[in-house]
Amino acid sequence: MKNQLVNAIKLNTEALFTNADIMLKTCDMNFILCGMPIWKHAYHMLHSLDQWFINPKEYTHPDFHVPGLNSLDEESEKTLSKEELLQYLENIKTKIGDYLDTLSDDMLYVVPTGCKTNRLGLILSQFRHFYAHLGNINATTIIETNQWPRVVGITGKSGKSTEGLYE
Repeated sequence: MKNQLVNAIKLNTEALFTNADIMLKTCDMNFILCGMPIWKHAYHMLHSLDQWFINPKEYTHPDFHVPGLNSLDEESEKTLSKEELLQYLENIKTKIGDYLDTLSDDMLYVVPTGCKTNRLGLILSQFRHFYAHLGNINATTIIETNQWPRVVGITGKSGKSTEGLYE
C-alpha cells in the first residue's frame, strides 16, 4: 500500500484535531492551572503544534501573537478567547493537512532544514506534547463538571453515543 505511514499519520492527526475541538468547546478558559489560565495552556499546546509539526526553523507566528503569549512561565496582558483559539485550531488543521498531503512515506526519513530530527520525529514529538496538555486541560474540565469530555480514537468515535461533547 502506497504511503501507508503517511495515511496512518493523517488518520491520527484528524483524531487529534477532533479531540482538540472538543477540548476547547468543553473547558473553562479561565480555570487556573499551575498559575496560568486554561486559555494560555491551550494556546501553548496549539502554538507548539503549529511551530514544530512541520519545521520549527521555518515558522512564522500567527498575526495575533505577542512575545511570551505561548509561554507557561510568563503572564500575558493579552488574552485569547475560545473563538480565537478555535479559529487558530482550524488554521493549523488546514496548514498541517496541506503539508501531510505533500508527503510520501520516504519523506518521513528526511531531516528538514535546520532541524535535528527527521519529519517523523517532529510529528511524533508533537503528538506526545499535544496529548500531555490535552489531558491536563481535560482533567480540569472533569474536576469542574464531573463529566468526561469526549475523546475519539482513530475511528473518529469514542465507542459511546455520538451525541454531545461529554461521555
